[in-house]
Amino acid sequence: MRLTRRDALLSTSATLLSTILPRSAFSQESPRRGGILTAHLGSEQRILNPALRASTGVYLITSKIMEALVDLDAEGRPVPILATSWEGTPDGKTVTFKLRDGVTWHDGKPFTAADVQYTAMEMWKKHLNYGTQLQQYLEAVDTPDLHTAVFRYSRPMPLNLLLRALCDLGYIAPRHVFEGTNILENPANTAPIGTGPFKFVQYERGQFIIAERNPNYWRKDFPYLDRIVWRVITDKSAVAAALETGQIQLSSYNGLSLSDLDRLKDDKRFEVSTRGIEANAFNNTLEFNTRRKELSDVRVRRAIAHAIDVDFFIENFLYGQGKPATGPIPSSSPAFYPGGKPPYPFDKKKSEALLDEAGYKRGADGTRFTLKLVPIMNGEDVPLLATYIQQSLAGVGIKVEIVQLDIAGALTTVYRDWNFDLATGWHQYRGDPAVSTTVWYRSGSPKGAPWTNQWGWQSDKIDQLIDQAATEIDPEKRKTLYAEWVKAVNEELPVWMVTERQFFAATSKQLRNHHNTQRWDSSDWHDTWIAAS
Repeated sequence: MRLTRRDALLSTSATLLSTILPRSAFSQESPRRGGILTAHLGSEQRILNPALRASTGVYLITSKIMEALVDLDAEGRPVPILATSWEGTPDGKTVTFKLRDGVTWHDGKPFTAADVQYTAMEMWKKHLNYGTQLQQYLEAVDTPDLHTAVFRYSRPMPLNLLLRALCDLGYIAPRHVFEGTNILENPANTAPIGTGPFKFVQYERGQFIIAERNPNYWRKDFPYLDRIVWRVITDKSAVAAALETGQIQLSSYNGLSLSDLDRLKDDKRFEVSTRGIEANAFNNTLEFNTRRKELSDVRVRRAIAHAIDVDFFIENFLYGQGKPATGPIPSSSPAFYPGGKPPYPFDKKKSEALLDEAGYKRGADGTRFTLKLVPIMNGEDVPLLATYIQQSLAGVGIKVEIVQLDIAGALTTVYRDWNFDLATGWHQYRGDPAVSTTVWYRSGSPKGAPWTNQWGWQSDKIDQLIDQAATEIDPEKRKTLYAEWVKAVNEELPVWMVTERQFFAATSKQLRNHHNTQRWDSSDWHDTWIAAS
């Protein structure tokens, strides 16, 4: 049997993953104190406060400076960080967190339950792009003492959902820094003050961000590193050169070009793998602005999906990394994955027939209508997909004009100004559909919140399914509700999850204790160290 290029690449990837050094490979070595870890930063965010902005681009930096209530361990289980224990009531409406004593903010003020109460009610509930949906039924956070926070909900909040969500959506900000200010314009959003193992030092736009060891960190004798420097490098070829020459030790979340990831996997100086990023499966997406007359017709949305050969795109543009998605819940989530096949296989004839049926016949020049597409530049594959969509839709008579903007401009154009017809980018799945996935479909998110439903599309049925599943305590019933939800959103198609993929990181083997949890790149790096060269 002749292997295709994709088969060979997938086989190589499987071999690579099977030979990865185990997490305990360096356990016999004594950690080396000191040193500077230099990491790649591929794009910049306007806000670096993870209590206001849920994004891997933010976590990659600020999770070392600010801390969440909980994080994930190597097996993907929630473990204590600022919270030391938790307990939910049988009705799911009250969750009590015991908080860590003796923790101080980087400015010397004590961390207390008042910080948790303020962050939850004023940031997560009102501004955090995924938190607004997650915490929509949060009525109050009581603080009976300095180290207890009692979350009270009007509808049941499954404890497992809340704990998994808080790894990403549970970062705590200092109340004394934000209270009484304009939260979104507070200087601490770009010069963060936290409780974490590293303290913010300097941010030079377009160049670097620096954080240094926190000598008063609550974990005794940690961190090992003296400093972390994030270097802004937007040219992917320059990223590979920096890694190979030792100028940086880490490039994460597909920061390298797809070709360099494929090339460097055979370089013994580096580990190139998905290890330690298992908690962040992602999709390439195509979003439809249904305010546009043509796109308000589901037949047109389905026709667009049928016009795009996803297998060909993965094979020829993504180096075989990924597979066509079957919906918004990936196969890597067995607790919720409903199974099934990709809902819109490539079928150009069906696409043309649907467009004709919707009343959009080809004109004299062969064109049916023109759409404006805005790529949100999360990675190099995003503009590749945009171009591929443009070429594919030309084949069925739809002209596509691509509007090139930087990531900040694209986010504003799509999510705040709604000045788009189509948009492409990434969706990240974070272990439970209610964390960062259903918000792409549920109505009611604040205008301007990135990676939420800003498509001009609303369904009472979908809203009800989302709310029922998010408040269902029984795990099997939750899974059944999500299977029904997947079927419904695949049919309505306000967003098309095009591919299902895993992130890769490229890491120097001089780095020790790296990727030892399921969201390591977005975690705190307190126990990471650098071996002598």
